[in-house]
Amino acid sequence: MGLDVGGYSDRPDWPKMGPSLLIATCLIVAIRTAKWGAIADKTTSGSDLDKEIDFAAHVAGRVLARLMRANEVIFPQKKEPWYQPDDEDHPK
Repeated sequence: MGLDVGGYSDRPDWPKMGPSLLIATCLIVAIRTAKWGAIADKTTSGSDLDKEIDFAAHVAGRVLARLMRANEVIFPQKKEPWYQPDDEDHPK
């Protein structure tokens, strides 16, 4: 009575790409802030760092989206089943 699996499609495994996005964002922040001096007063520079983090997350997200459009097979994949309709799915 259940659905029959007709085959499998390879799809990007999004949960596995989260750490990659985090690492990319951190690298962008590290490179952009490498020449900043040590900050003793955290209240004045917090907004600058927040802006850099927002920018880095935006850039990393755009790069990941562009790479996904161009060639998604370079990222981790998982197999998702697709199902064949049975008698209950056909109109009479």
